[in-house]
Amino acid sequence: MTDLSDLPPAWSGRRALAWPGVPLLVALALWAYAVRHTDVSRLDDYGLVSALHPAFWAGLGVLTTGFWFTVRDARRPGAWSAAYVLGLLVMERATQAVLYPTPLYAWAWKHEAVIDHLLTAGGLQTADQVGDMAVYDQWPGFFAAQAALQRLLGVDSTAMFMAWWPLASSLMLLLPLLLIYRTFTEDRRLIWTAVWLFYVANWVGQDYFSPQSVAYALHVGVLAVVLRRFGRSAVRRGRPRQAVWTVVITVMIVAIVISHQLTPGMLAVCLLALCLSRRYRDWVPLVTTVVIFLAWCLTAALPFLSAAMPDMIRSIGDVGANVETGYGATPTGTGAIATSWAARLLSGSVLLLAAVGVLRQRVLRHRAWPLLLVAAAPLPMFAASSYGSEMIFRVLLFMLPGAAFFAAAALLPKVRTLAADAAAQETGNRQATGTAGPRRWGIGTWVPLAALLGGTLAFVPAYSGKDRINYFPPQEVALVRQLFDQAPDGSLVVAANRNYPDAYADYWSVDHYWFLDDARSHVDRIVRSPAATLARDMAGVDRPGRAYFLLTQGQLANSEMNGQLDKAQLDRIRKSVDASPRFRLVAENSAGWLYVLKQSEGAER
Repeated sequence: MTDLSDLPPAWSGRRALAWPGVPLLVALALWAYAVRHTDVSRLDDYGLVSALHPAFWAGLGVLTTGFWFTVRDARRPGAWSAAYVLGLLVMERATQAVLYPTPLYAWAWKHEAVIDHLLTAGGLQTADQVGDMAVYDQWPGFFAAQAALQRLLGVDSTAMFMAWWPLASSLMLLLPLLLIYRTFTEDRRLIWTAVWLFYVANWVGQDYFSPQSVAYALHVGVLAVVLRRFGRSAVRRGRPRQAVWTVVITVMIVAIVISHQLTPGMLAVCLLALCLSRRYRDWVPLVTTVVIFLAWCLTAALPFLSAAMPDMIRSIGDVGANVETGYGATPTGTGAIATSWAARLLSGSVLLLAAVGVLRQRVLRHRAWPLLLVAAAPLPMFAASSYGSEMIFRVLLFMLPGAAFFAAAALLPKVRTLAADAAAQETGNRQATGTAGPRRWGIGTWVPLAALLGGTLAFVPAYSGKDRINYFPPQEVALVRQLFDQAPDGSLVVAANRNYPDAYADYWSVDHYWFLDDARSHVDRIVRSPAATLARDMAGVDRPGRAYFLLTQGQLANSEMNGQLDKAQLDRIRKSVDASPRFRLVAENSAGWLYVLKQSEGAER
């Protein structure tokens, strides 16, 4: 069987070894210039897309083109392809960390609050002590590890480094991806093109400071070990080593199970799919995963699962409800809709390319059949749960390692068997056997390049198109911290939604109420009579606690772009509260307003 690596390179020599450094350096220089001349102080509904300096787009185009012509030459050292992929990660995942002075994503700030609570409380707590947030204490692996890292680094908060987490978590995936792809091919072009497409198509955003980012890297790591060390041929060659590899994957599985709720289920279905193939009959990885997962669910996680199980059972089989977005998660406005479609088209294009690769590459279809099974295995999870309206995105994420491999195969020449080579040589077809002169740059070069370039450029709006929601300027961070610096224990913070920094700060001593989470009828009452309705909702706070009303730039962006309340309605609410004698303005700046509900005269004295 002839791999793609047996095809001749387009050209060789010293120039072939040296020239890839030119476009790589040009691309990075353009990126550096762009980030120095990009202003993120006024983001519109297109997020970072419209704010980026044009040099960024030029640099991304140069990088992609340079990578394509570099990776096509099989004799060129693989280090160049690796360098281009690292350059891609810098441009994709480090740009936001360089541009924004504060970390992105309200959920990242939430996880920072969980770590702070773990360090403050000194241990895990129950629902009676921290309410709904106790679920994080039942899956504490990620948070305990980050608390240890925070102490090791000697920093005051994980906010000091969590802006760089997307880059770090993406780098964690590189080694297991390479191991998986090298299991099924030795061709560097196919391997590195697959890695490139994986990172380009991974716009889902689960690489941020979250348990999912680490659990996913461990998931891919377990698959890499199983695919390389638990197949029939591997077992025959080194059966005594299976015990060592079993210990290795057991450690990774334990880390996954104690850190994240969904990933163990995804891993189990992938391992089950492998066990159903003839090449992988070793049930040890699957049984190990299921036993550890069930043990955790029946002990540490039992309080959460006992409460959530009825809803989980009802959602099984309800595919329509599991994939719908619902109120408050519908893109609204030209920018939000455009970026949403960019993400859908990017994923759809990669999946379509993967289907073409499966149909076109008959040899790879047979050789990489296990990887195809791994790619298809997460699909039934659509019927299992909605996972907070995110199941469709998580399924795409877990399909991606296999989908990217076959999508890359669609962009490269066909893999050939030795028999086909011999027949072509006998008929004198030198071009088919690859013994002709240097290959010309024709449609087989430019069409795949256009596809690769289009996908790489589409990643930016898919990944950064909602930065108006996800970015919190320093003024907003300062306003929220001013709130929690003065809020006594037992206080209540009322806001439109939870999309602001430190939204969960002091959650063990301060209550939170986000009125857009209420039924639509109550939201309508707030819109009709804002100050009076909010005052009634906030009146039950006992002294020394206080009731605060907070409205910030992040809440406004989230409400507008997700189809909740528009700017005019939120402005009306804010002006009504400002004019009401029952509220007093505590602080304001360019990013928001903070009010406190006045207490009785005796309390005011």
